[in-house]
Amino acid sequence: MPNTINTIVPDPKIVDLFAQHPTAFTSLEYFPPRTDEGVLNLKARIHRMKSRTSPVFADVTWGAGGSTSELTMDLVDYVKNAAGVVANMHLTCTNQNPDLVKEALDAAREKGIRNIVALRGDPPHGESDWKDQEGGFNCALDLVKFIKANYGDAFGISVAGYPEGHPVAITEVRECDLPNLSPKEKLRVSKSLDKEGKMQYFVCRDGDYKKEMVYLKEKIDAGADFIITQMFFDSNVYVQFLKDCEDYGINVKVVPGIMCINNVGGFNRMTGFCKTRVPDDLAASLERIKDDEEAVKKFGVEFGVKLCKELVAAGAPCVHFYTLNLERVVYGILDGLGWAKGISNEVDESDAKTMQAKGSSWARVGDSVTSIYGSGVVKECRSDGSAVIDLESWKLAGGQIVTASLAQGAYSKQ
Repeated sequence: MPNTINTIVPDPKIVDLFAQHPTAFTSLEYFPPRTDEGVLNLKARIHRMKSRTSPVFADVTWGAGGSTSELTMDLVDYVKNAAGVVANMHLTCTNQNPDLVKEALDAAREKGIRNIVALRGDPPHGESDWKDQEGGFNCALDLVKFIKANYGDAFGISVAGYPEGHPVAITEVRECDLPNLSPKEKLRVSKSLDKEGKMQYFVCRDGDYKKEMVYLKEKIDAGADFIITQMFFDSNVYVQFLKDCEDYGINVKVVPGIMCINNVGGFNRMTGFCKTRVPDDLAASLERIKDDEEAVKKFGVEFGVKLCKELVAAGAPCVHFYTLNLERVVYGILDGLGWAKGISNEVDESDAKTMQAKGSSWARVGDSVTSIYGSGVVKECRSDGSAVIDLESWKLAGGQIVTASLAQGAYSKQ
């Protein structure tokens, strides 16, 4: 009698796939959508993008404190066992104890998932700062060690790298001090306007950057197989990061994370929060077209093609697209690279409004939010999910801005 039991074949480790692909390839990243409709739409998109872009692997993100754990597990299972793409599951240790992490790893292994992105993660819901969890993990290094100690070589492990420095290691610098920065610091300087319209400058100083690189080396020495970088928009930053890795004895593949430019508002929020350096010519180009969504996407493709060509020329093993659960810019870039042919004509983003991240209704201090009372800026986050918000669109007769305390669910990020 034939065996009718379905046997799940474990994924290969991504680190082994690099050797099988001597030329640069494509990989993708998705996040768990907020609604059931969004999840269904994303699963359809995963299939479309698999057939049109042939990704070697695909990531699915994990919400702070495990807030999307079940949905993340469902989606990586879908990526691997329905779409047939090697799945790379993000796993954070923020506000999680070892038992919960072990449950997630056991479930992943049962589904044949063999690749994990080990991360510290964002602060938990309603908190603006990350705090150690008593009896739990203090950092991504602890998570890497835990996986190796409890699972040996069962999982391939990737970790995050920050070519411009981790946001918590980036500090403000006065404009008058900019000429005194080292050449490497000048390459990492970012700038943004504060609430009053005054220009602010930020940089990861060389001493702090050294600590970042030493820590990255510790993660690799503990058992991580390769690095996926934070977003950046200057190929020179990647080239310098490769040199820095070599100088610190980090001899693994460094995968550049490519943030797709889909709209200016989202771009500004992400780069502002991460204190990512935006080259002046890029900022000027986006400013000129910021109100023309079609022009922004077209420019996002053109810029992405140029950046990816430079990264591949510099030795990038693959280009890892932060897709934002959308496809048009990714297709355009791959057509422009010559890695695909005509897929830009097969775009369907009619479901774009359903691609909001699960958990994105909570915000951090400084985030712009909307509510039934109008738009505003978060001034304080509370542990119950409520927030104190300056409602900038609601002004009193004397011009004073109304400040309100809104419950969780009464506001959402713009």
